[in-house]
Amino acid sequence: MKIAIINGPNLNLLGTREPEVYGSTTFEDYFDRLKAQFPTVELLLFQSNIEGEIVGFLQQCGFSCDGIILNAAAYTHTSVAIGDAVKAITAPVVEVHISNTFARESYRHQSFVSPNAAGVIIGFGLQGYALAVRSFL
Repeated sequence: MKIAIINGPNLNLLGTREPEVYGSTTFEDYFDRLKAQFPTVELLLFQSNIEGEIVGFLQQCGFSCDGIILNAAAYTHTSVAIGDAVKAITAPVVEVHISNTFARESYRHQSFVSPNAAGVIIGFGLQGYALAVRSFL
């Protein structure tokens, strides 16, 4: 099974960015633990702060992966293009957010990804990625 994890803007700063919200673990460290937790799953990791690159990677892996875990970060609430890309591909997408977006600013309550996602995992910290992997198994 091949699953792509796509992280959007500012998630490259995990471990240093707002640790009270996002924790103190870098995503690279967490990704190593995730690979060890699911040794039979081929996990791909892509992170970009650029909307078009996220769209391009969704299109690239959206017809060859068994699933996609997408944390579009702030683009979740602003990017029609990413939402359209999720709708256009055949791989199921699970939307993940580290923080509970509904407990934050009101503009974070809308998602352009959710209407076309197979599911949404919000507010369980980095553990949300493991929950998403399990959803594909």
